[in-house]
Amino acid sequence: MTRPTEPGHAGPDPSLTAVMNERRQLINLAYRLLGSLADAEDAVQETYARWYAMSHQQQEAIRSPGAWLTKVASRICLNLLSSARVRRETYVGEWIPEPLPEPTEWTSGRSDATTIDPADRITLDESINMAFLVVLESMTPAERVAFILHDVFRYSFAEVGDIVGRTPAACRQLASSARRRVRATQTSATSTAQHADIVRNFKQAWEAKDINALIGLLDPNATAIADGGGIVGAVLHPIEGAEQIVRSLIHLEGRLRNLTILERTVNGQNGLIAQQDGVTVSVYAFDVVGDRIKRIWAVRHPDKLRPWTVGRL
Repeated sequence: MTRPTEPGHAGPDPSLTAVMNERRQLINLAYRLLGSLADAEDAVQETYARWYAMSHQQQEAIRSPGAWLTKVASRICLNLLSSARVRRETYVGEWIPEPLPEPTEWTSGRSDATTIDPADRITLDESINMAFLVVLESMTPAERVAFILHDVFRYSFAEVGDIVGRTPAACRQLASSARRRVRATQTSATSTAQHADIVRNFKQAWEAKDINALIGLLDPNATAIADGGGIVGAVLHPIEGAEQIVRSLIHLEGRLRNLTILERTVNGQNGLIAQQDGVTVSVYAFDVVGDRIKRIWAVRHPDKLRPWTVGRL
């Protein structure tokens, strides 16, 4: 998707470079909106297809290509979210957002807007952790888009309204409703170091098959959710209770031979991956509250493990 260099120009078209430089920002936005890297890539590809379907004169008439691309990508994501809700009604088992490796490619954000109340601001780091993404799944598509654009990417409600086709007041209400959902699930913060220690202790206890240690690291009412998508073996419903979770983990290790557990960064937080014969077969994200693990998300769907097996963008 390149335009030939104009006569008399030695380098690439500056306008083309500016447009292509928006790609990472668009992927950042689309992933948070959709919870799926694969869907995010498709949305961004479609956005660029629409840009390059226009004539050069039409492109030149657009004062801010970045704003145009953001608007189109957001609208594509809004449509995808609406259809995704229907698809997930027939999804086999539990659906978990796609886990991401090291967050270095998911931290660039918009820095030209400073009018948002800091109390309403979600940082880009927070907006990729698994607990946050799971809460987003409970929102309506319109709530999710308004909330992410305003509270995370710092677009004004006037800009959000232009993107989603609603009034600024309506978008403010959507973001407020979404914010209440987030706050209703927020728990006391656990430091990064403490989170890492607890996950590391969990790994060591799992490898040692130390059932008592594992139970001690879990909240008595902890929940574990697995996503195999009907493609690989995974429990179809959430597992409730520390003892039941530990029993499931020990059973998994017994069923999958030569399982290697490694510490990795999962969606910006310390997590674990399980490899079998050098291939990643599961990715685990943890929600730690105080000094106990409250929730575990285990992603086993092969398509969702693509960034862990074939490299990142």
